[in-house]
Amino acid sequence: MSLKHSSQIFALIALMAVSQPPLLAQEVAAPAKVITLKVTADRADAVYGVGELATFTIEALDDEKGGVEGKVVCVISKDGWQPQPPQTVVLKEGKATITGKLDEPGFLLLRASIGKTTALAGAGYDPLQLKPSLPVPDDFDQFWAAQKQALANVPVKSLLAPVESPAKGVDAFDVQVSCLGKPVSGYFGRPQDAKPKSLPAILFVHGAGVRSANLGSTHWSDKEGGMLSFDINAHGIPNGKPDEFYTALAQGELKDYRSEGRQDREQCYFKGMFLRLVRAIDFLTEQPEWDGKTVIVYGSSQGGFQALAAAGLDARVTFICAGVPAGCDHTGIAVNRINGWPKIVHIDAQGKPDPVALEAARYFDCVNFASRAKCKGAVVTVGFIDTTCPPTSVYAAYNALSISKAMHADVAAGHTNTPAASKFMQEAAYRHVREMK
Repeated sequence: MSLKHSSQIFALIALMAVSQPPLLAQEVAAPAKVITLKVTADRADAVYGVGELATFTIEALDDEKGGVEGKVVCVISKDGWQPQPPQTVVLKEGKATITGKLDEPGFLLLRASIGKTTALAGAGYDPLQLKPSLPVPDDFDQFWAAQKQALANVPVKSLLAPVESPAKGVDAFDVQVSCLGKPVSGYFGRPQDAKPKSLPAILFVHGAGVRSANLGSTHWSDKEGGMLSFDINAHGIPNGKPDEFYTALAQGELKDYRSEGRQDREQCYFKGMFLRLVRAIDFLTEQPEWDGKTVIVYGSSQGGFQALAAAGLDARVTFICAGVPAGCDHTGIAVNRINGWPKIVHIDAQGKPDPVALEAARYFDCVNFASRAKCKGAVVTVGFIDTTCPPTSVYAAYNALSISKAMHADVAAGHTNTPAASKFMQEAAYRHVREMK
């Protein structure tokens, strides 16, 4: 090839390179549209009679608020239990409908999906007719009477270390109280200059996980709250440590606490947790400022589990606030329905509940504690799309309460206390205090 010919070729290549758009610009695709999926029942309260048809409307919009065309995969189940085969519906101008029904008291749960985008909707079917899955064990009361007697044999010894409260006018303390096994460990708040026998008491209990007690709860002891407050962590561990301390426990010693000892009622982890409730109430009712009559137990999720347990175990409890409670209807799977966290009863290789764990779980079931509650009142919250503490399980426990009670239902909420639910519980606690005065 001549030098002249080579120069012509290189010039042509250079011209092509200049005239072509950059390769990167050619390969950049338009950003994918974000799809928003919403599912609602055709009744505002999403409550139906057994056998009635519920119609769910599915709405899909992109980030330009345009209706999405395409297919939605829908799975209907009994509150997450026994899912039906998937159904596909076609969106027209961003909307589609699907129907379902339930022929027994409980909940339908619809899961609608477009790719990785998912939305849930629930429908309750005569939820106030849900019954306990199994009866209270014949020796339930004797078992817990024996546990409380063993606790009573341990003297109540308290160590109080002053700490600074974020609330004004409050004396606060990091408290350790002797108990069977691990101590009660929490933050105690007392209004300054409180008079003897003048104040109601409130015990705050925690959801799942491993953390310190909450010093912020001493706000309930300020001038507006006017209570003796005691916020205890769930595990009898030290308070106020660095995050690394609790992370190490959560990844080590307490990693699987929820299933520890689940095949033996004497070894079940929640036995110690519940006895710490009784001992915490021992501490509160020994305070000279306690009014001698008012004890509220307040918590959500695992805290709701503890609140219901406290009501069933201790006659000194006068009111409970149980938000989206765990620990409800452990034995639901024995009658072909879902059970709540912590799923104490596991499934064997044949898909059946482990019979040993099933029997042990009955002694730690909120359904059974609720049936023993003698307090003056209770409020409970529930989310219709809660997949952690399913509404089927929550209503089974709520219905077992024979005392004055009220339920706050959040149709579109999962495992959370919405602002409305939190307000419902707080107002109920203060109302109870006023009534007791």
